[in-house]
Amino acid sequence: MELIRGIHNLQHQPQGCVLSIGNFDGIHLGHRAVLSRLLKEAERLQVPSTVMTFEPQPAELFAGKNAPGRLSRLRDKFVQLEKLNLDRLLCVSFTHQFANLSADQFIEELLIKKLNVKFLVIGDDFHFGYQRLGDFALLKEAGKKYGFEVVDTKSLSQDTCRVSSTRIRSALAKGELQQAEQMLGRKYSIAGRVGHGRKLGRTIGVPTANLFLKRRVSPVSGVFVVSILGIDNKTYTGVANIGCRPTVNGERQQLEVHIFDFEGDLYGRQLEVLLENKLRDETRFESFADLKIQIDKDIQQAREWHLLN
Repeated sequence: MELIRGIHNLQHQPQGCVLSIGNFDGIHLGHRAVLSRLLKEAERLQVPSTVMTFEPQPAELFAGKNAPGRLSRLRDKFVQLEKLNLDRLLCVSFTHQFANLSADQFIEELLIKKLNVKFLVIGDDFHFGYQRLGDFALLKEAGKKYGFEVVDTKSLSQDTCRVSSTRIRSALAKGELQQAEQMLGRKYSIAGRVGHGRKLGRTIGVPTANLFLKRRVSPVSGVFVVSILGIDNKTYTGVANIGCRPTVNGERQQLEVHIFDFEGDLYGRQLEVLLENKLRDETRFESFADLKIQIDKDIQQAREWHLLN
């Protein structure tokens, strides 16, 4: 799958494309229903299947640190979308200038001139353009004018409730990992590159691999039973803490994972950490010794969980 970073890197597409637009945060089952229709129409018309998404996500531009926790970074989206055999992912830089484009400008300058859209597949809640004034009805009118088709896909529901990134965030925040898994169609995971931490875990015999969450606000926090992918083509088990590590006065969010029965250098390695079960919330302890006692309990609980599951 081709990744195109920015509109300025997008060449005019003479053959056109079938397009879907959105945040696609988490690539959940509702998104997959939209993308299934996208792939079907791309095959029918014999043009590339294209997904347009945004960095940062619009809420992150407007709300900053108050934006909801993101389920997936761009790299995570790319990995999941590539598995679906899409042709292109267009990542648009979402700036105030871009947000101020009118709905008509969005259609004419981007959809028509740049992308030459032949078929547009959108979710039933899709809005676009300045103050989100563009909607399905406007796209239908534009389709008649410029010669492209538009369909909206009805939201996927489970137990009469709409599958959405918001509901998945809520489930994760409550530690309801199985509910999140049902809506995602897979276990929730966090991927990232292992970096150098403060190496405090080594001093108490519990070395950890540290994955920094960068600009992303994590939708989960606490201590979790986990599985780890990305090492020697094997699945390892472990226990992870996601948060700011208040006992050691941490200031930035990160994921620290202690991998069972593994010794080796993981710096620079890309890992994927699957959340299996939540053990507890992140807690500030009075001393490092108290933290060590709790970590030993966490490790024992995580090992027992893996043995039973």
